[in-house]
Amino acid sequence: MNNTRIAKALHNIAVLLEIKGENPFKIRSYAQASQIIEKMDEPAKLLLQTGRLRSVDGIGKTMEIKIAEFVAKGEISYLNDLQELYPKTLLDLLKVDGVGPKSIRILFETLQIGSLDQLRQACVEGEITAIPGFTEKRKQKILDSLDFLNKQKGRFRLNGSWVLATTLCSRLLKHSATTTVEVAGSLRRFRDTVKDINLVAASSDAASVVKCFIEAPEVERVISVDHTQAAIIAKGGIPANLRVVTPPQFPYALLYFTGSKVHNKLLCQRASDHGMELNEYGLFKKDGTPLICKDEAAIYKAQDMPFLPPEVREGIFEFTLTDPVNLVKRSDIQGLVHCHSTWSDGINSLTEMANTARDLGYKYFVATDHSQSSTLVHGLSPERVLKQHKEIDEMNAKDLSGFRILKGIESDILPDGSLDYDSNLLRTFEFVIASIHSNFDMTEKEATWRIIRAIENPFTSAIGHLTGRLLLTRRGYSVDVEKVVDAAIANGVAFEINANPRRLDMDWRHLRRAAEKGARFSIGPDAHRLIGLHNVRYGVGIARKGALTPSHILNCLPVEKFLQWRKS
Repeated sequence: MNNTRIAKALHNIAVLLEIKGENPFKIRSYAQASQIIEKMDEPAKLLLQTGRLRSVDGIGKTMEIKIAEFVAKGEISYLNDLQELYPKTLLDLLKVDGVGPKSIRILFETLQIGSLDQLRQACVEGEITAIPGFTEKRKQKILDSLDFLNKQKGRFRLNGSWVLATTLCSRLLKHSATTTVEVAGSLRRFRDTVKDINLVAASSDAASVVKCFIEAPEVERVISVDHTQAAIIAKGGIPANLRVVTPPQFPYALLYFTGSKVHNKLLCQRASDHGMELNEYGLFKKDGTPLICKDEAAIYKAQDMPFLPPEVREGIFEFTLTDPVNLVKRSDIQGLVHCHSTWSDGINSLTEMANTARDLGYKYFVATDHSQSSTLVHGLSPERVLKQHKEIDEMNAKDLSGFRILKGIESDILPDGSLDYDSNLLRTFEFVIASIHSNFDMTEKEATWRIIRAIENPFTSAIGHLTGRLLLTRRGYSVDVEKVVDAAIANGVAFEINANPRRLDMDWRHLRRAAEKGARFSIGPDAHRLIGLHNVRYGVGIARKGALTPSHILNCLPVEKFLQWRKS
């Protein structure tokens, strides 16, 4: 009974109350309670059981009762009653860019729109433009968002997919008949979103391993099964597939089921050119004699090739790489860049975030809370910036065993391309990430100009989440990447690889080309709580997918060189 599920239930109550037109204070109480529960480090269930839930500021008697009901029954009768008033699909409309509870209320009351399909139909038939405020431009924006959402159906973010995949792998490894098991498919290749999870296991008792897989508690339903493979739908809706092979077949099966299809086709063609045949069962000479390879690296070596890491196997540029084994690794990252604390919208204090970063083995931590224009997330006023800097100085004055906290900021790029503070304050920061957080409705030309103007600011260190996309929910604004990259290189500004699995922006498809031109990057977790510090692994995976090495990544540098790189 985790906090996220409780928070979502309270959030849905707040949304439905707003659609219903209830008292704003009542709406706000549920919305605030949802945010409080979502941000708590300690489980709400434990607080409830120990009688401490009511002591949390913002959780009154009514909220305690609702949370207690959810903990006991897995549902809230008040939420069920509200949901009965509307179609089950009504809240799906919240996924549409620019459509909130107030818009949903208007759409439902005027046109009885209660689903995404009905919204599309109303847009196509022009009915929606008869509603005041729903202009032709807004109609087209809604249609574009609906098209985007339709393309994302059946796709999942990396973080949830990895958690499930590793849980299933761990369970299979504990089974006595399993020799080994690995994640394969697009998840192993670190595509930014995936359609399913693919696992490959080695065993001399395949049927037993398959049985273990389909009986796992994570399984919601079994789609298909035979003695060597199975397909299931896991709780949460993610499809997962298992293929079991014999131990000698394992390297070939892992290579084959990792893909991509284009990479496999090119690799098989290369084997054929060398007088061999490669398939999912083995590597063979022309006369059918098998060539024994103990792992994937040996399969590549047999074809006079260096090992190509899974992340680059897209059939695009991997066969041209001169040093693919030197791609950046998590252990290369020396400092954490792009982290938020309770100074703005973070859940944990600056001390907690920095200490955890040090415990994780990092050598420095760049505090980058939001700037003053981001009022909704408690952005720092100039006065609060100075107070935070004083706290950082006091922390650094202590014996931190070689660890250092740097003064950074995630400064809003304002609509005119300027940063959020004057030059006198900007020069007090040691690292400035410039990001767009507002006025997303831009043409490509406008967005490109806005970002380049920020790049030309002498205090900008890096451009954060280049396109502003939110995977599966928001496309992001169009940017002329070539022009922006050229401007960044000319002005000594880096690009962030935002490692938050909701973003993974800059997109991996642009990384290699930008690196070849001379661009530099920082990998930032965009962490708002302690667990978010672990997002770095996703950023490293995306960097590897773009064939980046430690020499491309600024926070692979020790702190002195990291600071020396930053332009004065």
